[in-house]
Parts: sequence; C-alpha cells; structure tokens
Amino acid sequence: MCGIIGYVGSRQCKPLLLAGLERLEYRGYDSSGVALLEEGRLEYVRAVGKLSNLKKKCDVQTSPALTGLGHTRWATHGGVTEANAHPLCGCDGSQLSIVLNGIIENYRELRETLRAEGHTFTSETDAETVAHLIEKFYDGDLTAAVRQTYAQLEGHFTFVAIHADQPNLLVAARYQCPLVVGVGEGETFLASNAAAFLIETRRVFFPEDGDIVTITPGVVVIERPDGTVVERDLVELDWDIESATKDGHETYMLKEIYEQPDAVEQTIGDRLRHGRLELEEGLGMSDDDLLNLHRIVILSAGTSYHAAVAGRYAIEEWGRVPVEHDVASEWIYRNPVLDKATLVIGISQSGETRDTITAMQLARSMGARTVAITNMMGSQITREVDSVLYTRAGLEVSVAASKTFTATLSLLFLVGLKLAQVRKTLPASELEFIVNAVYALPSKLQDFIDGYRAGRHPIDEIAQRFADRPFFLYLGRNIGLPVALEGALKLKEISYIPTEAYSAGEMKHGPIALLDASVPVVVVATNHKRVYDKIISNIQEVRARGAHVIAIATEGNEDIQHHADDVIYVPQSPAFLQAVLAVVPLQLLAYRIARHRGLNVDQPRNLAKTVTVE
Repeated sequence: MCGIIGYVGSRQCKPLLLAGLERLEYRGYDSSGVALLEEGRLEYVRAVGKLSNLKKKCDVQTSPALTGLGHTRWATHGGVTEANAHPLCGCDGSQLSIVLNGIIENYRELRETLRAEGHTFTSETDAETVAHLIEKFYDGDLTAAVRQTYAQLEGHFTFVAIHADQPNLLVAARYQCPLVVGVGEGETFLASNAAAFLIETRRVFFPEDGDIVTITPGVVVIERPDGTVVERDLVELDWDIESATKDGHETYMLKEIYEQPDAVEQTIGDRLRHGRLELEEGLGMSDDDLLNLHRIVILSAGTSYHAAVAGRYAIEEWGRVPVEHDVASEWIYRNPVLDKATLVIGISQSGETRDTITAMQLARSMGARTVAITNMMGSQITREVDSVLYTRAGLEVSVAASKTFTATLSLLFLVGLKLAQVRKTLPASELEFIVNAVYALPSKLQDFIDGYRAGRHPIDEIAQRFADRPFFLYLGRNIGLPVALEGALKLKEISYIPTEAYSAGEMKHGPIALLDASVPVVVVATNHKRVYDKIISNIQEVRARGAHVIAIATEGNEDIQHHADDVIYVPQSPAFLQAVLAVVPLQLLAYRIARHRGLNVDQPRNLAKTVTVE
C-alpha cells in the first residue's frame, strides 16, 4: 500500500519526487523519504508522519540530483519511526538504496543468513532485506543484482533500486504489486501509480509479474527473471491532468463527490447502442454463454463489497440469475463450489486489492468464468481474469471512495439489464424504461449536487447539529441496506465516529438496545413498494425509543415528513436505481461531519487507498 516514485532525466529530481509523493500520499502516510544521487553518493531525507514533514526538511536547500527515489509508507513490518522509513539501504548507505511496496514473506530466513555473512541491519522492516541482498549480489551490474535478488524473494512486492556507481539508472522488479513506467522526453519515471507523474507524461508501460525493468533517461528495458528481453505495449493514458489535482476544491473527496455525474456518464457511455446493451467485449461472453449461466458470484472488499451487495438485488430481479456476494478475504478460505456455468466477478477499484486478486486466481483455477470490474487499466487484477469491465470513473485520490462506488454500481446495473435482455426475463417495455432511467442517472445526480451546492438540501445543517454525537445507527431494507452500509462506512472512515449499519428488519434483534435520545438514526427510505411500509414501521420503533431519525427519501414523498425528524430528498428514479442517488447525501453528510470535527478527510488515520497486503 506504499507509494513509490523514481526519476532519471535531465531535471533536478527532488521537486519532481516530492510532487509525485504528494499525489501518492493516499497510499500511505506513516512516513516518507527520498534518496538523491548527488556527486557520486546517495543523500537521504526522511520524516515521520504526513508528507508535509518531509517537505519541510527538504526545503532547507536545493539538490543537484538528476536521479532519485521517493517513498511514502503504510507500515506493515516495524513501527512508524524514521529508522523504518524508506528509502532503505544496505551496509553502505552512500552507495545503494531501495524503496519497496508489498511484503517479503521469507525475510526472517534471509535476514538470518545475511547477518551470518556480516550484514548489519538498522531497521525493523522486511524491506531492508532486499537492500542487503542487492548489496550482496552487486558486482558492477545493478540489473543483474536485482535479478538475482528477485529469485530469492517470496511474497508480493515491487521494489526499485539505485546505486551511486551507475548514475542515470534505476532498476525495478514487480511481483503482484503495482508498477508503471512513465516515458517523457529525455526522462523516465517509475511509480506505483501513474498519478505520480501524470502532469509530466501520459505515455506508460505496464510491466507484468516477474518483469525486471531498467530505466535510463532515454531507454526502458524490460526483462524476464531469466534475462530474456521482452516487449510491452506503450499505452497513452486518457486521464485528465486535473484528475490528479484538487482543481480548486477544498479536498479531493469533495471534488470526487462532485465528479460522480461525469463518472457515471463515462461508465455507461457507449455501452448502449441502437437500443441494445453492448457488454460483450468487457464481459467476454456471448449471448449463449449468458443464457447458460447458472450462478454469479461477486467478490470484493470495503466499498466495492457494498456495491456488490446492491448489484445482487438488481441482477437477481432483472436477470433472474442467482447471485452470491462475499468478502473476498473470507471466500478464499471457504473451499468454494464452482463450475463452468458460474460467473465470478471480482470488484477492485485499484485493481491491486490483494484478497480480491487471490480470489479471482482461485476462481479461474477452478474453471469458473472470471470478470474483473476495476477503474485502473493495466492493474494486477486485469491479468488474472478472462475479461475486464472498466468503470471509467477517472482517478480517485481520496482514501474514502465515492465516485467509484456509484460508477461500479451503475456498471452492475448494466450487467443485470444485459442478462435480462438476453434471457428475456423482463417485458420489452419495462426493460426499455429501466435502460432509459439508467441513462438519466448522470443528470439526476447533477441535479442533486447542484441543489446541494445551492443550499436546497439540509445536509450541512444536520451535520453541524450532530457532529459531536458519539454514535450513529444506519438502517435500510432491500437495496437500501447496502446504501446504509456504505453510508455508515463513510462516516466511520473519515469522522472516526463508531457507527453501526443494519437491516432495519434486524434492528429488534439486538441493535434497538443501543437507542436513546442521543442517537441519530439515518434511514434509507427511498420509494420501494415491497419494503417502504416496513421501513416506516421501523422508523416508528426508532422514534418510540426517543432517537432522532434522519431519512433519505424520494422527491414527492410528503408522507415521510410525518415520521422522520429530518428529511433529505433525492430525485425520482426506479426503485433499484435510487441506490446510486441515495448514497450521495450520505457521502456529503459524512464529509461535513468530519470537516466540522476538523479532520483530514482525504487521509483518514490508519487507512490507505489500495490494500495490497492480505
């Protein structure tokens, strides 16, 4: 989950490294550091805490270095100390240094062997082992030393090495953790995410597992572990430069909440042509394949899991295919039952979520059809599945996901409608009505956001009143349940307020004991004929215990005002589609509560955007 950036070129690299780390800080902010090759030796600056601490230390003087490494850490092995901050070095820190993202699983055995050979360790990290191994194998050829080191390692990792004897050269190795190469004019970048150098170049290579990458200012050489040189496609990214910046907004999260209309529009975009849903390329399945499906399994984690739960309701309702959703980290230990008639969908915003990748590898090995839903081209998960559906939401920087949730859920809606179209499980008129409603979602999202920015929704006022409450309860039924789960997660993530989310029907089986006059209860009460009356009954039970009800309801529903203390209205839409709309006020409510509490919403404590370790 750490952030890596490396540079070789003709410009002074320290400002480029710091700017890249700023765009990668979402990957880890326990500590950070840079290694700069100056006048034949490596110089280091490291700091604990936010990147701002490193920048203050770096501002003391300029550096002539044209080659360097940067790193922002999310601690796994070893505490949050300057000694454990990367870049890490071998015994001679002036000559060799590395940065690493991932975990070296056999580091204890390697460390014991290296110590016996006379190496001295100065950190508690597993990553330092890599530096000492390269030092051991180095004989004037850094690429060869990295290749020999790679052969000794177990785990999942990407690392980049620099040596003072070979200026204008960096060497990286990738195995199941992200690495991207950026190619500029007379300069080359290495990073764990293209966002690090997107302002400088959009031309990239995506190395594959086992690739050893050697870069100089004008040349990129990619080899396999046996030394065989291979070719990888040079890709031109279509991301906007603004996506890597706040673009005038106070935080990335608020910017990304406001970007949801465009993210959903881009995701559904050209997937409807001449009245027919076109998902064959992404799904990699013919109409006959879809007709023969017996079951769908959706695997994911965190916010992606909540999108999966919501998607299940729509896919089963429209496509009439049984759907099972599960947390990937639990599913991989279940000894699951799969066959060729099962479609397994893995959802990972980053495409690097370790548990979800492992789950997709397992599903594919068991003969199931596998599809990934991800926002990141070239990511690890795209290599582990039969086909890929991209959400096209654009870069999401804030740790707390927003636009990728609504984009992912919109894409799952299209999957459900595609199944209905092929399997003829909906009347043609109803299918057309729902498809048209999906394509109206971006404008409805924009209407709500415009209304919020104009002060027509009471979210800020509600947030101010309840920002100091010690506990919240979120309730929902049917597709409102995953919306409640996601809303509660957002509040927990960025405000640190203990929050429970439950099926409203389960409230009487325990959570009702938590209610009193101090507890705000957020209820997703959008129009759904099957459960709306039940939700109203649950609200009455809440109010009978003195708790304060904040309802998310559908425009035109005046009845809800007789039951809830506060109401936030979202635009009219078919029942399932209201999940995309109803989550937005919950995102904004969590956001405003966190801001009232003076918290950094983009970088919640202990969290990182991409969970690349199990």
